[in-house]
Amino acid sequence: MTENLPLFDAALRGMLLALLMLLAGIFSRDRPRLPAARAAVALLAGLCVQVVSSTPHFEAGIPRLWQAPLVAVAVGNAVLFWVFVQALCSDDFVFRPVHGAAWLAAALLGGLNCAWAAPTAAHGGSVVALLATGLQRALPLVFSVLTVLAASALWRADLVESRRRLRGFIVLAGVAYSLAMLAARLASPSGRLFGAVASLDVAWLLIIVAVVAIQLLRLGGSELFPPALAASRPGLHPLHRARDRTPDPLPDPVEARLAAALEKMMTADRIYRTEDLTLAALAARLQVPEYRLRRHINQRLGHRNFNAYINGFRLDDARVALADPGRRQLPVLSIALDAGFQSIGPFNRAFKAATGLTPSEFRRLNRADS
Repeated sequence: MTENLPLFDAALRGMLLALLMLLAGIFSRDRPRLPAARAAVALLAGLCVQVVSSTPHFEAGIPRLWQAPLVAVAVGNAVLFWVFVQALCSDDFVFRPVHGAAWLAAALLGGLNCAWAAPTAAHGGSVVALLATGLQRALPLVFSVLTVLAASALWRADLVESRRRLRGFIVLAGVAYSLAMLAARLASPSGRLFGAVASLDVAWLLIIVAVVAIQLLRLGGSELFPPALAASRPGLHPLHRARDRTPDPLPDPVEARLAAALEKMMTADRIYRTEDLTLAALAARLQVPEYRLRRHINQRLGHRNFNAYINGFRLDDARVALADPGRRQLPVLSIALDAGFQSIGPFNRAFKAATGLTPSEFRRLNRADS
């Protein structure tokens, strides 16, 4: 059995590499500009490097200076996983400088640790070497926590059930894998994985990637990712497109009553002005199960995120106020708070994304038109 382990390990790595490259090709072909797809391609490429660099014979036989660039990429995968989960969980995700800076810092730390700090620390070296080794070992734990926080932040607001389930699996399985492999490397005197443990590492990752691939093929991109921006009308943000269409008549009386009650609560009662309005709170007000309201807003009204759905009403409210000549002296902050926003920053960002103008520019433009 032990004699066949290297061959078995090589077969697992070959299958995993083929699957990773296949998924990267699909994302690159179908959604080349989508942030979630670009984050996925970066993570898949990083995992390919990790699969190669963690091969036992490679780790044992290649000089550390040659290994350092590959180890740097592999260490940066913890950051890429965090970025990918953020992009998958939010249709409005955009890449920010902090994402690139975090990856670069992790990669530099991993490369430095491989080339110099780890061998030095192993022989009781300097405090700097010990600190660098400790920081690298802490990275998977830190970014696992950040990943869980990122996934849970918008969990209740996500209206796409299939995406909720898939991202839940990705987060739980990915975090468990990262922590388990960290524990395995800490238990190894050299920090490397050998024999059955190395094969288990690859097998676990192969199972995760295979499940994700199957789900992606079964669900289709439209359930996981927002519609292509090219399909939207000029000047219209994606969160408003679903509200422009006229839904077909509802044959189900229960759904018809829910639709009427929701419409009244949003347009007549203006419940969207309520501070910290959540899907659970709105469902309680409507006296319906949360899952039914989520399904109605997603499948009936075409919205993918509860916060975006609510913000659509708030932005419409703010636009009316900003264009009203009688409210020209009212500060923009007061208009934002009256519409239901909690602070000026999120309001300005949402307004600019929806209209292409800042609130002040929108007000000046409408003043000139009048």
